[in-house]
Amino acid sequence: MAYLQPDKPEKVYVPALRAAKEKGEKLVCLTAYDYPTARIVDEAGVEIILVGDSMGNVIHGYGNTIPVTLEEILSAVKAVKRGSSRALLVADMPYGSYHTGENTAVRNALVLMKDGGAEAVKLEGGRNRVDLVKRLVDEEIPVMAHIGLTPQSVHKLGGYSVQGKTSDAAQRLIEDAKMLEEAGAFAVVLELVPREIAEIVTKELKISTIGIGAGANCDVQVLVLHDLVGLSFGRLPRFVRQYADIREVMTEAVQSWMEDVKNGSYPSEKESYGMPKDVDAKSIKRQAS
Repeated sequence: MAYLQPDKPEKVYVPALRAAKEKGEKLVCLTAYDYPTARIVDEAGVEIILVGDSMGNVIHGYGNTIPVTLEEILSAVKAVKRGSSRALLVADMPYGSYHTGENTAVRNALVLMKDGGAEAVKLEGGRNRVDLVKRLVDEEIPVMAHIGLTPQSVHKLGGYSVQGKTSDAAQRLIEDAKMLEEAGAFAVVLELVPREIAEIVTKELKISTIGIGAGANCDVQVLVLHDLVGLSFGRLPRFVRQYADIREVMTEAVQSWMEDVKNGSYPSEKESYGMPKDVDAKSIKRQAS
């Protein structure tokens, strides 16, 4: 008798975000930068995986995201693509990859999609990116926008702080979000934005808002995986809730293994290989001596 296998969860494509928003269904997005974490995140049921330029901080140990290269993002996207099958795969466009003209930006985005397997790209900026978003969308490249705190602008902004705190700045954020929607972006990240402003933007837009440090009213919530599971170093932002301490688990595992090596209990006979029974190991030892 043949047994029916349960259906796999349906693959997430860009239109699924708007459908979820219309139904009032919250979605989640996490970062991944390699094959094993991509598998874990994808199999856990996350709807969107972002190969973020946050890899500069949590993978490469850079002080910010600015040094991250297109080649580093591309390598990570390829690995994540091999480890995921359901989640929508979005690749960050790193600093410098879309700043020197639309044609260059299109070529770089096509590399991430054609060679890397990304299903959308993300780029930072508001009204100054509207023409570029239109061009990318015209070239069949889905775009996730990103406003509020834009980490690639850290030097211009003078650090990492909440954006849109004055009436004028808040109004500008709302206008930027509407302009990006009109340009064709399928979603917009709101980073470090007052929750009241994020709520207004979420209600005003038909496309999904993706919040990080922007309150609970956004359609999607995103976090850096390493922050979520305790693999980050240094002080965490207020909006990060740590759900595990993998760093402590790994440290304890390494120290336990070191202790077993030093006291001679690792590897045991069962964890090592002996000579075949038909070979006289003693005679080999005598010959060697």
